[in-house]
Amino acid sequence: MFARKILVVEDEKNIASNIRKSLQKLGYLVSEITESGEEVIKKVAETHPHLVLIDICLAEIDGLHVADIIQNNFHVPVVYLTEYSEYKTLHKNQLSEPFSYIAKSFIESDLHFVIEMTLYKHQSKKILYEEKQRLMTIINSMGCAVIVTYANGCIEMMNPIAELITGWKQSEALGKDLIEIVNLVNKDVGEKIENLATYAIEAGEIFNLPENCTLITKDGKEIAIGDNVAPIRDRDGNITGAVLVFQDITKRKQTEAQLIRNAFYDGLTELPNRVLFLDRLRQTIERSKRRSDYYFAVLFLDLDGFKEINDRFGHGIGDDFLVAIARRLESCLRSGDTLARFGGDEFTVLLEDIKDITDATNVAKRIQDSLRLPVNLNGYQLSTTASIGITWNFSSYEEPTTLLRDADIAMYQAKRQGKATYAIFS
Repeated sequence: MFARKILVVEDEKNIASNIRKSLQKLGYLVSEITESGEEVIKKVAETHPHLVLIDICLAEIDGLHVADIIQNNFHVPVVYLTEYSEYKTLHKNQLSEPFSYIAKSFIESDLHFVIEMTLYKHQSKKILYEEKQRLMTIINSMGCAVIVTYANGCIEMMNPIAELITGWKQSEALGKDLIEIVNLVNKDVGEKIENLATYAIEAGEIFNLPENCTLITKDGKEIAIGDNVAPIRDRDGNITGAVLVFQDITKRKQTEAQLIRNAFYDGLTELPNRVLFLDRLRQTIERSKRRSDYYFAVLFLDLDGFKEINDRFGHGIGDDFLVAIARRLESCLRSGDTLARFGGDEFTVLLEDIKDITDATNVAKRIQDSLRLPVNLNGYQLSTTASIGITWNFSSYEEPTTLLRDADIAMYQAKRQGKATYAIFS
C-alpha cells in the first residue's frame, strides 16, 4: 500500500522536526512548511497531500483561514495542532468536529489514530458524495433504496431495495403518504420525523437525513439509514415531486463504533484504556476547579508477582488472569468510578466526588481484600496482591499527567514498603 503524504504546517522548528520524525516512523511521507500562508496553499496545490497537519495559532499565518481554504478549495482534510490553553479557547467553534485536532503533547499512537480516523472520515464523505450524485440519475440500477413521491408527498414508486429495507411492497405503498411507509425517528432527540418529501418540495432544496436517523420497518425492526431527499424538477424548473434515496448503514455505524471502541478501550479486559482515562481525568480536574468542595482521587495499581504467573503458566493463563482481576476490581468500585487498564499489569482508578482521602484508602483496602481471594483458572488456584499509589486533589493539579506521575511515585513507595499495601503521595 502506498504511503500517504502529510503536509506539516508548524512554525516552531523543534516541534515540526519532532512531528516529522513521528510521522515518518508511522510510515507517512512528510514535508514541512513554516513560512507564509501563500506558500502553504501553493504547496498543497503542487503536492496534493492526503492530509494537512497545521498549528492552529501560527505566528505569521492565520491557521484557521488557511485551513478553510485547504478544506473548501482543495478538499484535503485538516487536523489542527493545538496547545491545551488554545483548545480551551477555541474548541467550542473551530474544534467541535470529532478527531479534528490533537494536542502537541501527543503520543505517537494517538497521532496515528487521529490521522487515520480523519482520512477514513474524509474518504467516507467523498464516497457518500459520489454515491449521491449517481443515485440522483440512476435509480433502479443502484444498490440503494429509492422512493419517488408525487408533489403531494404520496408514493409514486419504490425500487426493490426500498421494498427490502422497509418491508413494504410497492403494490401496498402506492398512493400512500410517505410517512406511512417510511417511519423515521431521529435518535438524537427521540422525535418522529415528519414527511421529508413534503419538506423538500416546500423548501425546494435537498435535505440530508439526520446523522442518527432510524427507520422503523413494517415489522417493527429498527435500521440505521443515511442519505437524502431531493425535490424533482421538470425541464421548466417546476417541482413535480421528491425522491428519497437511502441505504442501510448499520454495518458502517458498527464499524465506526468499533473503531472508537478500539481507540478508547483495552482489547483484552474491555476496560477504558490510557487515552479514555486521561480524558475523564482531565474533565474531572476541570470540574474540581469550578467547585471548591469537589474532591477526587486517583489510585495507581501494579499487580505484585504477575510476571511469575506469566512465566510459570504461560501468557494465555496470564491474560485470563488479568481479565478475572479486572472483573474483581470492578466489583470494588461504584458505578460512577472509572477503572482503566493502563498497560501490562497496571491499572488506574478514578474516584470522583469523595468526601476525603479516607474514601480512597477504604477502596484500596477493599481492593486488597478482594485480590487475596484466589482465582480458579484451568484448575489452578491463582492469587495476587497489588501495590497501590494514591493521590488526590489536595493541591491544584492542572494536568492529568502530573497527577498520575504522583500516583505512580506513591505506588513505588508502596512497593518499597513490602508490596500488598498502599501509599499516599505527599
